[in-house]
This record gives sequence, C-alpha cells and structure tokens, in this order.
Amino acid sequence: MGLFHGGQNSKFDYYLSAYTALSIPRCILRALCRRTLAKARSRKDWSEIERRLNYYNRLNSSQPFDSEAFKEKSVAVRNQKKVHPSVYYLDSYRYARAFDPDSRWILLPGDIVKVPEAPAIVKSRPLDCDNTNSVLLNLNKVRHFVFVNDHKSFAEKKDMVIFRGAICQYLGTSVKKVRYDFVKRYYNHPMCDVGGVDRDLTEYQAPKMTIPQHLDYKFIMSLEGNDVATNLKWVMSSNSIAVMPKPTCETWFMEGSLIPNYHYIEIKPDCSDLIERLEYYIAHPDEAQEIIRHAHEYVDQFRNRSRERVISLMVLDRYFSLQKN
Repeated sequence: MGLFHGGQNSKFDYYLSAYTALSIPRCILRALCRRTLAKARSRKDWSEIERRLNYYNRLNSSQPFDSEAFKEKSVAVRNQKKVHPSVYYLDSYRYARAFDPDSRWILLPGDIVKVPEAPAIVKSRPLDCDNTNSVLLNLNKVRHFVFVNDHKSFAEKKDMVIFRGAICQYLGTSVKKVRYDFVKRYYNHPMCDVGGVDRDLTEYQAPKMTIPQHLDYKFIMSLEGNDVATNLKWVMSSNSIAVMPKPTCETWFMEGSLIPNYHYIEIKPDCSDLIERLEYYIAHPDEAQEIIRHAHEYVDQFRNRSRERVISLMVLDRYFSLQKN
C-alpha cells in the first residue's frame, strides 16, 4: 500500500487491492491455497512461519473443544455477512474464501480486549491471561500496519517527546485513562509536546500532526487506546523511539513479544518516570541507537508479503482443521 503525504496508508490502494482479491474465483483460490500450504514446510523461512503461526493460533487438538457452543455462535464461511467496519471483513474473507465454504468460524470485528467464549478470529486480544480462544489475523491493517522511511537521524531530532491522540473517550476505565492522565501531567512540560485532538476538548488540546511531523522528535509516545497503540508500528520503523508502559493487549504485531528497553523505552504504568527515562537516553545516545536498530530488526519480519500471506492461510487452516477433529 502506498502512503499519503500525511504518512497514512492510501485507502484507495487498499480497497482496490481488497476488492480485486475478492473477485478471484473460489476454485482458483482453493487451488493456490492447497499449493501454498503444501510447500510451506519446505520454505527457507519455515521456522519463522511456524513460530508466528504458533503465536497467533494457540489452539491444538488435545485441547477440549466445545463443539456445540462453537456451532451456536459460528457461521459458515459461505454465509458470512459483511461486518462493520468493512475492513475486518475484507482482511479476513480474502483468505477465508480459499477454504471449504462450509467451514465455520466466528469473526469478531473491532477492538477486542476480552477472550471470547469460543474460538474466534480477532484483531486484538488481552495479554497476561489464557487467550487461546483469541486467534489473531492482521485485521484493519490499512490503519494499523503503517511503516515509514525516516531519513532524519536520531541525532538530528528534537530532545523531546511527542504525543497526539484522542483522550476523552478513554476515561471510562482505569486502564485506558492513562492517556488523559498523561496529557494532564505533561501538557506544559518543556520536554513534552503533548495534547489531545478530541474535537470537543476544552483543555489540554493541541493541533493534529502528520506522521512526518512526529518524526522531528527523538521520542514518540505509544499509549494504548481501545486496545493497542496504533502508532507503534510506524514509530518502530522510524529513527525515533517508542516510549510506553508495558502493553496490555496485542495484535498481529505481537506486542506481547516486545522486550522493554530493547525494542522500546518502557515507563511506569502511570508514566511518572517519563522525564527521567528521556534524560537517560538523551545522555546515552549509543544505547538509544541500539533500541532503534533492534526495533528495525523486529519490524523487518513483517515486510515479506509472501510470508505474511502464508502465515495468514496457515492460521486459518489450523483454525478450520480443528473443527474436524
């Protein structure tokens, strides 16, 4: 997908690709899928494929499977209706069409932060719990999977942290309240260019900024919203450093596998040690540069389109296959 000048993925390119994929006859897709799955284990990157397959889909044949409960909540792939937002349908159905149309699944759109009662296809799932029933696919990728080409070095950037995001909608729970409390604490701090972009916000407001404008800063806050921090992918692909508390949710990006102070700068859940952490890495630029290098290495595993397709098909193949046991 191409990027607009603001740094976001082109939705025109995305929808053109998505609907083109849905126009391919099922018989062709099923033949291509069988060939892809048959050759997967002979690929040079099979170990990487297997590792990620096992991460996204933790279902196994020895695990109790409540078939009656699943049948009640699931629908045959051939009968799957469009969901809202449509990107969840487009990103999942382009792969599901390659399987038996009578295969059943549960497709849950949106920001999922609870583990479903029956195995389901989701974009996000909570960490630090048994989330086996949450089977991850790369959903809403037009919004979430954005990478950048950052031509400005870390040394050239401002010794500050930047944050822009909606904050008022996150006051409902103590976990997501972190955005509002963070902006309130650091709104006028000289090392912080932070603010909320909510339309009706009367305090702590700041103008929206493009991704390229964010890249003028050495540090970029990645604070969770309804589930994960949407900006984490492009921040980790840049020459700036993501700063955030330990993640509580994860997606296809496998946020739960990130290593603190290796892939990103970790701060306390209440963000109270932010300035201390920033000052440390400003004073230790070599360590900051190592975090950037490790972040780039992490992001690189998602850049191979062929491998991403294979993993997506294998996640669904395992999901559908377990129903037959």
